[in-house]
Amino acid sequence: MPCLLPDGELTESAKKLLRAASEAVSPEELAQASGNPLFKVRSSLRELTEAGLIEESDGRYKTTPDGAAKLNL
Repeated sequence: MPCLLPDGELTESAKKLLRAASEAVSPEELAQASGNPLFKVRSSLRELTEAGLIEESDGRYKTTPDGAAKLNL
């Protein structure tokens, strides 16, 4: 499930994940909040982490300031 469109815009699923990760959450909590299967959430988390929009610490994910700024565009 891609998170970034070719023009750099966020997909709707990426927006849901970034909003749900405004506080540090586990992948399982993100799956529940977004309504997506865990395997898709994990794939999205990798993509969003590589893009610098989400960060991981101790197995929990949180939206970065860059991710929050991207949501407000």
